[in-house]
Amino acid sequence: MNPTIQHQMNHRTIREFTDQPVPPEMLQAVLNVINQTASSTGMQSASVIRVTDPRIKQEIADVCHQQYVARAAELLIFIVDVYRNAQIAESKGCTAESRRDMDRFFQGWTDACLMAQNATSAVESLGMGAVFLGSILNDPAKIIQILKLPQLTFPVVGMGFGFPNQQPQLKPRIPLNLRVFENEYQFLDDYSQAFSDYDTVMQTYYDLREANRRVDSFSLQVVKKLENPIEKRGLILQVVRDQGFDLKV
Repeated sequence: MNPTIQHQMNHRTIREFTDQPVPPEMLQAVLNVINQTASSTGMQSASVIRVTDPRIKQEIADVCHQQYVARAAELLIFIVDVYRNAQIAESKGCTAESRRDMDRFFQGWTDACLMAQNATSAVESLGMGAVFLGSILNDPAKIIQILKLPQLTFPVVGMGFGFPNQQPQLKPRIPLNLRVFENEYQFLDDYSQAFSDYDTVMQTYYDLREANRRVDSFSLQVVKKLENPIEKRGLILQVVRDQGFDLKV
């Protein structure tokens, strides 16, 4: 395998970082990679908030219910940003309602996700580690307030990164034959049986968030997530509307 694939195959989520700051040249390299990421129709409808204020970091950590967020050497929040292009269009006399539509929103959402993954690959190639923070969506309205996001923007995912202060196990993944299909979706006759081997493998994995306890089987984790939804995540579309998007639903 070439070095890029070696880094990608060795991906681990890092939640604790040393006190060593990220050197400016490394940070700039990561930001340059983010900026060079592929973008839907070339509209570049996503932006990044770099959070350096410890108070704001703590507020975001409180939303995430994850205190390690406040300790990350670097914290980036990737956002849908249709506001910028709407302002460009308005300066040219264009106020088309399409600026608020679902297409524009999901172009920005996809751009933000691609930027975050590209950034993580860059971070890991530089000998650092990273953690994705989907937990910012525990309360997207609060994140919007904290970051002073204007209409036609929306938080998508956060990412903390820096030099690792832990060495977690490589987390087992679902076998490829259960995730990669050819030509059409593959239905299974017995999902419990199909996932039994993976469930067994997952029970040998230790998540450093609870270092003294092995995790539940994957199947039990699926059930727990479904039975314990986060209430405000169920209202995300309402917050999207409040941000000025018209998703026609």
